Amino acid sequence: MKSTKQLLQSERDLLLNWTRDHPAPLLRWLRDADLVSPALYQSLLEKSPTNAVAQALETVCASEESSQTFLEVLHEVQDYYCKDLQLWVERHCGARTEQSKRPAAVQIQDKEELKPMKSVKLANMRVPIAAHKTTLLKRTEKLKCYSEGEGEASNSASHIEIRYTDLFVTEDNELVDSNQHEYFDLAGRRACIYVHQACQRIQPCHLLSAQGASGRPPKRVKVKGIAGIGKSVAVQRLVYEWAIGKSLREFTCVFDLRFRELNRIEAPLSLLDLLLERSLYLKTVLPDLLASPSSLLFILDGLDEFKFNLGWNAPDGNINVDSKVPVAKIIVALIKGSLLPEASVILTMRPSTEAPKRFFQRCCVVLGFEENQVKEYTSKFYKDPEVAAKVFDYILNNDNLFVLSFIPLYCYIICTAMGDFFSSGDGHRHHFKSLELHPPRTVSEVYFCYLFTSVKHHALKGRTERSTPRAEVLLFVREQLSSLGKLAYENLLKKKIMFDRVDLEKYGVTPTDVHSTFLSQFLQPLNGEQVEMFSFFHLTVQEHLAALYCAINLNSQLDIIGSLDYWCYGKHPQSSSASLLISKHLDMTDLESLQMFTRFFMGLLRARLAGQLKGLVLTPVEQSESLPATLGQWFQGKFKGRKLENQAALNLLHCLMELHMEDATRIAAPEIKRLNLFKMKLNVVDCAAMHYVLQFSPHALEELNLGYSNIGNRGLQRLGPILHRCESLYLRYNCLDWQAAILESAVLKSDECLVKKLFMCGNNLGPTGVGELWSALEGNSTVEELYLDITGISELGTENMVDCLSKNTSLKTLTIVGNDIGEEGQRRLKELERRRPGLRIIGNVVDDLGLLQAYMDWAEELRVDRDQMEAVKNADALQSVLCGLRVARERGGGENAAKAQELETKILQLLQTSPDSAGGR
Repeated sequence: MKSTKQLLQSERDLLLNWTRDHPAPLLRWLRDADLVSPALYQSLLEKSPTNAVAQALETVCASEESSQTFLEVLHEVQDYYCKDLQLWVERHCGARTEQSKRPAAVQIQDKEELKPMKSVKLANMRVPIAAHKTTLLKRTEKLKCYSEGEGEASNSASHIEIRYTDLFVTEDNELVDSNQHEYFDLAGRRACIYVHQACQRIQPCHLLSAQGASGRPPKRVKVKGIAGIGKSVAVQRLVYEWAIGKSLREFTCVFDLRFRELNRIEAPLSLLDLLLERSLYLKTVLPDLLASPSSLLFILDGLDEFKFNLGWNAPDGNINVDSKVPVAKIIVALIKGSLLPEASVILTMRPSTEAPKRFFQRCCVVLGFEENQVKEYTSKFYKDPEVAAKVFDYILNNDNLFVLSFIPLYCYIICTAMGDFFSSGDGHRHHFKSLELHPPRTVSEVYFCYLFTSVKHHALKGRTERSTPRAEVLLFVREQLSSLGKLAYENLLKKKIMFDRVDLEKYGVTPTDVHSTFLSQFLQPLNGEQVEMFSFFHLTVQEHLAALYCAINLNSQLDIIGSLDYWCYGKHPQSSSASLLISKHLDMTDLESLQMFTRFFMGLLRARLAGQLKGLVLTPVEQSESLPATLGQWFQGKFKGRKLENQAALNLLHCLMELHMEDATRIAAPEIKRLNLFKMKLNVVDCAAMHYVLQFSPHALEELNLGYSNIGNRGLQRLGPILHRCESLYLRYNCLDWQAAILESAVLKSDECLVKKLFMCGNNLGPTGVGELWSALEGNSTVEELYLDITGISELGTENMVDCLSKNTSLKTLTIVGNDIGEEGQRRLKELERRRPGLRIIGNVVDDLGLLQAYMDWAEELRVDRDQMEAVKNADALQSVLCGLRVARERGGGENAAKAQELETKILQLLQTSPDSAGGR
C-alpha cells in the first residue's frame, strides 16, 4: 500500500484539476493547519489559481506527516469541490477523516439560543449549502479597487486576505445625533475617544459574541458609521469568513442582503421569494432552513441607501415567511423580530439613518482605523516595504493626511495618490515631472493627485506614457471630467447620490473609461432582467468632482465671489454666468452639507491659478493677478466686527488654508478678534487651520474659546505658536495632560505673552503639570485670572506654589476647586493668602456665591446636553465637586449652605443617570 505522500504525488494532476478553479478554501485551511506558512500563503494568493495549488501541493507533500494532515484538510473542504473529489476523499481517507478531527465549532454558552437543527437533516443540505458558500466566496474574496474602474484589477493585492485591515469598532451610546457633514461628525466622535479611556474595542467577527452578565449573545446588532469608514468591507469579511468555514460556525446559513439591491423590488413578495430570487441553489432546502431560524444569520448592509420608507411605529401585523408584502415590511419585521425572532440580524447604516435603539441588543459605531492600523494598511497596500515605510512616515508627519487616514477609504485614496511620489527608479522621476507637484499636503491636493493618478494609470491605461505632461493628460479627458463634474455638482445640490442610465445620458456620461474610474455600477437581476444603478464610490469623490467642475467653469472674479456667497450663505449671485451654477433644489437651511465641497473648491481654485489645471481650462481667470486680494477682501468681510463661532467659522478657516495664498490670508486674518469653537469636537487639522490663518494676524486675539473641544496634546501643540497672543484662552476639558501644561508654561514665559485669562479646568495636568505652571507664573506679568478646577492637583502639586506665586504681581484670581490637595495643601493656600493679600483664592466651590452659581449652571447644561456629559472625565469631575461639597458641609457649610445643598442634589441626579456614574472616565 502506498504511503500518503506517494499517493498524493501520484494523484497530483487529478487533485490539481479538481481544485484549481476555486483554490481559496483549500489554501486557507492549509494555512490554518500550519501546512503553509503565513508568508507563503500571502504569496500563493497573488499567484494564478493553478500555480497557487501546484505550489501548495508541492509544499504539503514534503513529508508523510504533512501529507496525512493534508488529507484531513481535504476532507474538511471537500464540499466546496466536485463530486469526483468527494468520492476520491471517501475512497482514500478512511478513518483519518473522522468527524472528531474537525476543529471545534464556536462555543455558545446558551445552547438553547442556537440549538442544533432538529427538523433538518444536515446531510441533505451539504450540496446546496456548499454551493451557497462557494458563490459567496467568489463574491467576497476581492476588495474593490475603485481606481481600476470596471476592468480587471491590476493590483493582485486586492484579495481580501491580503488587503483587509481590522477596524476600530466600539459600543455606541447614541446620546448624540448630528446633522452636520458626516466627516465632521466622525471627527467629533473620534475626538471623544482617548487612550486613557477604558473604551471597548470590538472586532467585527465578535459582534454576535455573548455580552453582559447574562452571557447571552445578542440577536439584533446595529453597526453605524459614515460612508467610507469600512462597514461594507467589514461585512464582506464576515461573510467571507463564514463561507470559508472559519467564523460564525454556529450558523448553518448566512444571507447577505444589500439595500442597494433591494431598492429594485417594487412588487410585494415573501421572504421566501426574496431569498430564492438570490439563492436559487437553496431552493430545495430553504423551507427547512427557515423552519429552524436560530441557525440563520441575516446581514443587512447599507440601510441608508434604502429608498423605501420604514414604518418603525406601524403595527407589526401577522407576517410569516410566506406572506407577500412590500420589501420594506419584510426588513422591518426581521429587524424588530416579529418575523423569525430566533434568527440573528446584523444591520449596517450611516449615522443619519433612523433605526430605533429599542430593537437592538447591541449598538456599535465604526470609528475607522487607529494609528497602528493605518500603518498595517499602508504596509499591505504597497508590495515594496521601503515605499510603505516612506508613505506612512509622510502621513504621520502631515496633520491633514494623518487625520484623513483614519477613514479607510481616505487611506486608500491617500495610498493611491502617494505611491508614485515615493517609488524608486526612473519611472518615478518621469511621473513626478508629469504631476509637477510636490507630495500632497492639503485635502484638495490629495484628491487631485488621486484623480490624476487614477485617470493616467487606469482610465487611460495604454494611451499615455509615464512621462506624458499633466496638461496633455488632462486635455485628453477634459470632456469626460467636465460632464462627470456637472453630474456631480448639480446632483450634490439636490443631495442625490444614486443615478440610473437616464440620469447619466442627460449629462452625456457613459459608464466607461474615465467615468468607470469614479462611478460604481450595480447590476441587479430583477424579473429576469439586468437593472443598472450608478453612484460615485464615495460622497467626497462626488464633492471633489463637483468642485473641479466649478473651478474650471468660473472665469471671472465676480462669478467666483458670487458663487461663494451662494454656497456658504445661500445668497444668489447677480452675475448671469454664475447663475448657471444655481439650483432651485438647494436647501438653504442645510448649507453646512456643502462645506467639504467649498474646501475642495478653494484648493482647486489655487491649483487653477498656479497653472496646475492646464488642459482642463483653456482660458485664465479674468484679472487673475488681483484675485487673491479680492478673495482676501471677501473673507475680511465675513470676519469683520463679528464674533466667529462654530462650524461656519471653522469652515472659513479651512477654506483659507486650502486656498493657501498668503496675500489673501494677510488681508483677512487681522479682522479675527474673537473665535468661539466651544463644544465643537476638533481634530489636529482643525487646529492646523486655526494656526495657518491666525499666524498672519499681528493683533491680539481677544478670545479663543476651545472649551470641550477635545483637541488633546497634539492639537494644542499645533496651536502653540499663536497661543501667546490670546488674551482669554479657554482650554477646559480638552484631554490635556502634564505635557500640555509644559507647552502652556512656555507660552506664559514668552516675552510676547498677552494672556490675561487662562481656563484649564477639567484637564489631567497632575502635580507635574501644575508645578510647571506655578514656575511659569513666577515671572509672568500678564495673567490676571487662572482657573485650575478639577485638574488632578494633589498635595505634591502645591510644593512650589507659594514660592512662585508670591513673586507674581499680576495674578488676581486663582480657582482650584475639585482638587484633593490634602491638609498640607490647604495650609499652603492659607500661607499664599497671607503673602499675597490681593490674590483671591477659591479652593472650594462653596467659598464663592458667584462660582457656586456657575457650577449650578454647569450642572444644568450637563442635564440637557448629554454630549457635554460624555466629555472626558465629566463623571470624575462631578465626583470631585461632590467631594468638595461634602467636605464643606461637614465643616458647617456657611452662608451658602442652601445653595450648596441644591448643587449637591443636582450632581447626585446627574451621576445616577450617567452611564459612567462610577467615575470610570
